[in-house]
Amino acid sequence: MHAINTGPVDIVFLRFPGNRFHGRILPALRDLVGRDLIRVLDLLFVIKDEEGNLGVADLRDLAQDLESDVGELLADIPGGWLDRDDAEEVAPQLPAGSSIALLAVENLWLVPFVDAVRDAGGELVDQARVGAELVASLRGTEVVT
Repeated sequence: MHAINTGPVDIVFLRFPGNRFHGRILPALRDLVGRDLIRVLDLLFVIKDEEGNLGVADLRDLAQDLESDVGELLADIPGGWLDRDDAEEVAPQLPAGSSIALLAVENLWLVPFVDAVRDAGGELVDQARVGAELVASLRGTEVVT
């Protein structure tokens, strides 16, 4: 088997009540990619209109419909990680009149550390994600919404 340096992959769920997106999202994503902190592997938008009808837009749909600089960012995303089955899985929890973006990202910032662990004879066995709400609770703070 061919070994390559990869980071752990997260699937991030980002809900947008009222189907409203703001201009700061894609520049922030572009910044993370540009600083080699993450690699975006796939992006899928799931939209539920006011009547509860479900719409799904994948990378090909999004790249065609958005401005050229956004299209360029999306063109570098390989895709193939998320599909309509994933959309169907999140749809029941999605309120009418809202949308959710599913974002598959590889955590490149962890690669040098994991390489050092491997060089020392160790291995990354598993990982777990602790949600922001639990972290805030443990710190005695609130999550900013």
